[in-house]
Amino acid sequence: MRIFVNQLQFMDQATAQARIAQLSTEIEQHNYNYYILDNPTISDFEFDKLLEELLALEKQFPEFLSPESPSQRVGGQITKNFKTVKHKYAMLSLSNSYSREDMLDFDRRVKEGLEMQATDLFGATVDYVCELKFDGLSIGLTYEKGILTQAVTRGDGVQGDDVTVNAKTIKSVPLKLKGHFPDVFEIRGEIFMPKKVFEAINKEREDIGEAPLANPRNAASGTMKMQDSRQVAARNLDCYLYFLLGETIPHQTHYDNLQAAKSWGFKVSEHSKLCHGIEAVMAYIDYWDKARYDLPFEIDGIVIKVNEYSKQQQLGFTAKSPRWAIAYKFKAEQVSTQLQSISYQVGRTGAITPVANLAPVALGGTTVKRASLHNADIIQKLDVREGDYVFVEKGGEIIPKIVGVDLSRRDAGLSLTQYISECPECQTPLVRREGEALHYCPNENGCPPQVKGKMEHFVSRRAMNIDSLGGETIEQLYTAGLIRNIADLYDLKKEQLLPLERMAEKSAQNLIDGIAASKTVPFERVLFALGIRHVGETTAKKMARNVKSLTHLRGLNKEALLEIDEVGETIADSVIAFFKDPAQQAIIDRLERAGLQFELSQEQLQNASDKLKGLTIVISGVFTKHSRDAYKAMIEQHGGKNSGSISGKTSFILAGENMGPEKLKKAQSLGVKLLTEDAFLEMIGEG
Repeated sequence: MRIFVNQLQFMDQATAQARIAQLSTEIEQHNYNYYILDNPTISDFEFDKLLEELLALEKQFPEFLSPESPSQRVGGQITKNFKTVKHKYAMLSLSNSYSREDMLDFDRRVKEGLEMQATDLFGATVDYVCELKFDGLSIGLTYEKGILTQAVTRGDGVQGDDVTVNAKTIKSVPLKLKGHFPDVFEIRGEIFMPKKVFEAINKEREDIGEAPLANPRNAASGTMKMQDSRQVAARNLDCYLYFLLGETIPHQTHYDNLQAAKSWGFKVSEHSKLCHGIEAVMAYIDYWDKARYDLPFEIDGIVIKVNEYSKQQQLGFTAKSPRWAIAYKFKAEQVSTQLQSISYQVGRTGAITPVANLAPVALGGTTVKRASLHNADIIQKLDVREGDYVFVEKGGEIIPKIVGVDLSRRDAGLSLTQYISECPECQTPLVRREGEALHYCPNENGCPPQVKGKMEHFVSRRAMNIDSLGGETIEQLYTAGLIRNIADLYDLKKEQLLPLERMAEKSAQNLIDGIAASKTVPFERVLFALGIRHVGETTAKKMARNVKSLTHLRGLNKEALLEIDEVGETIADSVIAFFKDPAQQAIIDRLERAGLQFELSQEQLQNASDKLKGLTIVISGVFTKHSRDAYKAMIEQHGGKNSGSISGKTSFILAGENMGPEKLKKAQSLGVKLLTEDAFLEMIGEG
């Protein structure tokens, strides 16, 4: 990347401006092809190269960086407090219906409100638009001259939170529109988390010993309130738009405006349908009640709207909801089956997860045989016992869960469930740390599932990336007694592998070569690969860039660890405990002797210094010589700490033009000094 940027340094401003514009248009078109049309025309690698070039150019020529640049989807801004914004048009909730009778009653009320004759109530039809009811976070997006200017959550319906910075990271939210559109309008929709993304995040959380997210809906909502937009970008949220508002919208029907919005670049669901009459609506509902399980995202019902705006206006509103729309809510599918036994799984971090083994039962389009019981508290709360008949739901959850016990079918002789006190794999007494819901096996270096789980994490793609070494091979090597910890991998010889089943000359050599190649993996990924509890990929990167080497990290006390961005009490305690463990010390020493990267490379360390060590710096305003992200990188490069808010601990503010008046006022009240762009560059020796 450094070489690539150096090649750009000879580009003149006019050429750079033209290339930035060309790249921006091209990247947005590829985003549209991928996220809206679901029809990518280039590979991920080719796309990444285009974005990489754009980021490099914008870094070198920050004067050409625009708010609607595709580079803004990467994130990076910190929002400590989300501004409250009053909705121009109230964001009302919908009344709910749960049965065919409810829907027929809604149709009757609509016809009466439209003053249809009594004799026509059953003969005449009303045109309705049926839409999937996405299970996520409602959002209102405002566009001016085709540019996204504001994104506001529903809040209480009257006012919501301004989450524009975070919304820009969602690739299905257009930053700039195409075609012919009104000068100013608002479009509403739903931000959601796709099932695959939700499952991947939960797998990672379980890998680092954190509790899984409850469901995609809560996960999407929580993500949009994250303070660091880079974390929002990493969550890969999606968004469907479904309602247009404004003074000059092009059409007089809801369905036609949806099609217009689609032509401007919005992601409008292909499953929305114009239905003539209530019977067509019911057919649509019946279809999706079954087909919803095949969707890549969660829905919890169907939204039905009168199509013509003139009729919507005639029907009007109640105090809480429109009379021209209603939500049909699917019942969370619930089945009863017998709990045959409770087993206990041991994760990589030693966390114990109780699992209900069920008599197979059909639920949500799949056959369910198992359901998580989460922890001892849940078992006690449900008073669930082996042999009970239990109620199982899928509902808004990806993973089936037990929601209750059918006490009317309970056998009087069933015993209370006693949570296990020893590890089911190694018989070590379990521990339960204060304030945590899970029990743990503390034998992390001798408990087979933990040992093998740590190895699988160590070799995974985002860690050491030894793709020739999967879970099955690890199991084989462990069973053969060739490996007992991650350091043993680097002592393997090809002649040890050849006698193993399905291990021919070529596959053995590939494995040895893959292990050898992993020695070039950079320090931040090595740190993540070590599997320190609670230290995820992002935290590992921040720690690595702050401490520069594993030797330095091993010597830090708790107070010093807490100074690192994103390191709190829990992570600090976990890091200290990890490096105090004699077994881990021995493994780390062996890995270092094997040649793994235990410090940042010379390229990463280039121009680094301690000139800002111990200083906490806030960046505010608009800059001319470098971008905000470039200045943040410089602060970290020279040992300083970036902060998003001004406090008594702030050393100084790197102040550009148009600094926010509230920040300026707070800085003056706390006596925090302001440093100009030139003065800062001189301080770090780049003036």
